[in-house]
Amino acid sequence: MPARLLQRTAPFLALIGLLGAFSSALAAPARVTDVRLWSGPEGTRLVVDLSAPARYEVFAVENPDRIVIDLENADLATAKGLPAGQGPVKAVRSGPQADHGLRLVLDLSSPQKVKSFSVGPDGAAGHRLVVEMPPPVAASPGVPAPKGHSPSEAEVLTASAAAAPPTHAPDAAKPVKTLAAANVRGRDLVIAIDAGHGGQDPGAIGRGGTREKHVTLAIARRLAAEIDAEEGMRAVLIRDGDYFITLGGRTRKARELGADMFVSVHADSVLNREVSGSSVYVLSLRGASDEAARWLAASENAADLKGGVSLDDKSDVLASVLLDVTQKESVSNSVEAADSVLASLRRIGTVHRPRVQHAGFVVLKSPDIPSMLVETAFISNATDERRLRDPDQQQLLAEAIRKGVRNYFYDKPPPGTKIAALAAARRDDTEVTAQQLAER
Repeated sequence: MPARLLQRTAPFLALIGLLGAFSSALAAPARVTDVRLWSGPEGTRLVVDLSAPARYEVFAVENPDRIVIDLENADLATAKGLPAGQGPVKAVRSGPQADHGLRLVLDLSSPQKVKSFSVGPDGAAGHRLVVEMPPPVAASPGVPAPKGHSPSEAEVLTASAAAAPPTHAPDAAKPVKTLAAANVRGRDLVIAIDAGHGGQDPGAIGRGGTREKHVTLAIARRLAAEIDAEEGMRAVLIRDGDYFITLGGRTRKARELGADMFVSVHADSVLNREVSGSSVYVLSLRGASDEAARWLAASENAADLKGGVSLDDKSDVLASVLLDVTQKESVSNSVEAADSVLASLRRIGTVHRPRVQHAGFVVLKSPDIPSMLVETAFISNATDERRLRDPDQQQLLAEAIRKGVRNYFYDKPPPGTKIAALAAARRDDTEVTAQQLAER
């Protein structure tokens, strides 16, 4: 470039450089569009939704105990305000910082360990900053979620279910001779009931605003009451409140509680709002039974990402589900149990799939517990959504699932259980009746 031309263009180049620097300095801040807080058996988690990535720093402070979250070039733009305290978090505060920064402060009731990580966009979820506090060492996996969250729809859908007594009449298939409980020896069968989603993962949302996490909990509670009313069976709820549990955490809890069967309750959504009815899924060792099953499994397996689970946590989940001969036997038992539940659901309404479907659901990958995922209905369908909100329909669904589980175990009772004794008594009574008829 000639020297004279360089002299003429130098001021313009300098001006462009200054404008670029000035533009960078005035770059639009990352907006905090929502701040969500949940506390449950797996600890306490704060999720900060952001419009764009932001540099951050998270650290603990003593006297008084609190956790500080500093975000560079960010501002608070949520219309919901900051969440109320839960668990060890007494309150959440915010304030501006120098150089267009934002500070969030979590006031604590006691010192807490803390870890943080960022999560990129995934589906409908955008950029998120996740701050986690693990549960105390002495905490029990079965401790219910602390109070403090907004009840609204959750109370409407689940309060009646929590106290609702079982309404089913005695099944015709029950033993003819009623045995006193003291005469029935053996252990109770433990049925783990997993209400899908929860906490910061609402699951699918119907056009009428119904959230999957609330209806699954309502049905799960009713199913637990049904199971507990069966002699020789005992229910355990994997989630009994509006809090988040990882997919791996659900199966681990079922194993810790000695579950003989794992039933995950869902109410999913599809793009075609005409699709309706119930479906039952089991784990596939080879691949999904069809494209719809593959899509559904991918959608449900993304629950950990929606909940803001770090990649390390997800790797641990996947590393713990190596399949072996034991799991193949478990899957075989799962298919038989799922067939029984699907047949029972068919008696009360429409089923979307006439046969049990197979897909790679992470939540079903327990190598030693027969497991199934029950899609009770499609929340994306207007009729199904109303059905899911109706307590009477919730009860019918719970009864149908209970009957299917019960029929499976009476057909194939594990040795050493009360059900095995009751099933043997039923066979004895049947043989006696047949002999009496033959002698007449």
